[in-house]
Amino acid sequence: MEASRAKFAICGLLAILVLVWAWKVVNWLWLRPKNLERLLRQQGLKGTQYKLLTGDSTQMFNMRVQAKSKPMNLSDDIIPRASPFLNHIVNKYGKNSFLWIGTIPRIVITDPVLIKDLMNKVYDFTKPNLNPLMKLLLTGLAHYDGEKWAKHRKIINPAFNAEKLKIMLPAFYESFNDMVYKWEKMLSSDGSCEVDVWPFLQNVTCDVISRTAFGSSYEEGRRIFEILKEQAELATKLFFKVHIPGYRFLPTGEIRRMNKNDRDIQASLKVIINKREKAVEEGEAPEGDLLGLLLESNHKEIEEHGNNRDNGMTIQDVTEECKLFYFAGQETTSVLLVWTMVLLSRYPDWQKRARDEVLQVFGDQKPGFDGLNHLKIVTMILYEVLRLYPPVMLLARSVPRDMKLGHLTLPAGVRLYIPTGLVHRDGELWGDDAKEFKPERFSEGILKATKGQVSFIPFGWGPRICIGQNFSMLEAKLAISMILQRFWFELSPTYAHAPMDVVTLKPQYGAQIILHKL
Repeated sequence: MEASRAKFAICGLLAILVLVWAWKVVNWLWLRPKNLERLLRQQGLKGTQYKLLTGDSTQMFNMRVQAKSKPMNLSDDIIPRASPFLNHIVNKYGKNSFLWIGTIPRIVITDPVLIKDLMNKVYDFTKPNLNPLMKLLLTGLAHYDGEKWAKHRKIINPAFNAEKLKIMLPAFYESFNDMVYKWEKMLSSDGSCEVDVWPFLQNVTCDVISRTAFGSSYEEGRRIFEILKEQAELATKLFFKVHIPGYRFLPTGEIRRMNKNDRDIQASLKVIINKREKAVEEGEAPEGDLLGLLLESNHKEIEEHGNNRDNGMTIQDVTEECKLFYFAGQETTSVLLVWTMVLLSRYPDWQKRARDEVLQVFGDQKPGFDGLNHLKIVTMILYEVLRLYPPVMLLARSVPRDMKLGHLTLPAGVRLYIPTGLVHRDGELWGDDAKEFKPERFSEGILKATKGQVSFIPFGWGPRICIGQNFSMLEAKLAISMILQRFWFELSPTYAHAPMDVVTLKPQYGAQIILHKL
């Protein structure tokens, strides 16, 4: 009798557990998404219908494949190709609409007032949690929130002030001088040659960040770049699959490769960092590169709090920040430079104006820090390139609890998308010529061009604005100045216009340009 009762009790308990589990699954897969959809529609937001488990991932993937299947016409209206699904959503449902990635709705935010509110409230609207596979690509300052973000920002910030950037300028120059020298060696007897400048610009910005991040150790770091590039490609392939429950645990070739790459990167960086840490502890003066400045700032922060290491960054933290230095520092500047060369090739009048300014300021001499910061026309051009071809096409935030954003009441669990490329091309914000290349719109600066609105966000905005934006802009000004001092250039007939969003906005088929020696 007792055995029967025990068996009955166990069966009853198992039945309850199965029911609880089934309820949680049904709630996750259907009831909660449908409730979120209802709450969004009640506020006047329009969007796609929730589809079980996958949401809009399949359609998004198919539209992306279709867009990438062929080049586009030579135009700056690149959104239909670079962000086809978001473009489709906004055209069909309006600027403030929503879509689904898996079981989570993404609300598209394009109103500058809402963007300002959202990006100012850094402790309310947080960075989305990275799934474990994406963490293998990058974490660091750009993905942290709360106290950890504030601590890392404070420690890293001194490495990017103006005086430190001035010290790094010779390393910038050395890298770009090597590149233009290679181009000069490629010129034929008539003083011209066709070059796919994209791999050169990727390599040179890799070299710059290697020199400035690791100084004397930069050769050790170049291999890390190659692995990070592969990680980015693998992460993009996996983006549309990781929403399938348990997918990251499957031993696929891509996942195994990402895990191996991560182990290799961690090991390589820790060797460099440990060597520097030991040198600092032994009283050696820190090297004036980003890693040295970061470790110096970290030690000061620890000392100021009574040598309590909890107030500083761990070796693992430093490793993640180094990965971010590498990836963000190289990616953003290389894509800014490649699209600048493409656009100056297409608009020779602006190329001439930029060259005239550079020659007036520097002649044929080595560009200096003060002169670079006073280049008005070159700066206008770079801003307009960043507007039309922003390196990062999408900014995302999470809503960890029920929150108000302007007129919207946002339920916990939704995500917010700020489509940079769409905001930068909004005719209501930028005028009827919003899709055209017109650097003159920045002749009186960003504030005047945007009419004081938060509508120009290539580096983000607010407290979380990219810490490396001045680094990137200084690097880009130097590179363009050195190229303009030596060459005039035009698009090759073989160039195929194909902007493609793979973490950053890249030219899918390269950038074939004909260089002419001045």
